[in-house]
Amino acid sequence: MSPSPVTSTPILRTALVWSAIVAGVLAVILAVVGYLVGGTEGLWSGLLGVVLSAVFLAITAASILVANRWFGDALYVPIFFGIVLGGWILKLVVFVVALLLLRGQPWIDPPIFFAAVVTSVLASLAVDVVVMLRMRVPTVSGERLPTAVADDEAPVSRRRESGEA
Repeated sequence: MSPSPVTSTPILRTALVWSAIVAGVLAVILAVVGYLVGGTEGLWSGLLGVVLSAVFLAITAASILVANRWFGDALYVPIFFGIVLGGWILKLVVFVVALLLLRGQPWIDPPIFFAAVVTSVLASLAVDVVVMLRMRVPTVSGERLPTAVADDEAPVSRRRESGEA
């Protein structure tokens, strides 16, 4: 399989992998902290907060990765934005359904759930920043620089240096 011509694809894949690793570590940490602070309700609230935020953050990156498969197609731009907008609509629907289902549940500790969601989002943003800073992606992709310039195409200043008029 050849590498994708879209330069954001390796960045998004790396960000997804590291976000999943960080989400797993946070799930364990926040479940333990939630249990220590709020008992069993705190444990489930911490786990659920991390899982929900990880799913929401992954939907956007996954939708962009899926949309990048149409790169080079004449309809790439409308397909790309249609898929990404569809991902955002999916997130909105899942968010509303999750709030309706979780509202008033006796096994949720709201402050711990809130802290878990905020902590997970901040950790995911930190992962995204680190991944973006460490990626080595050229600013212009798919272009080839010339290897040599013919003398008749050389700039005037170069001709003068070589003794030509």
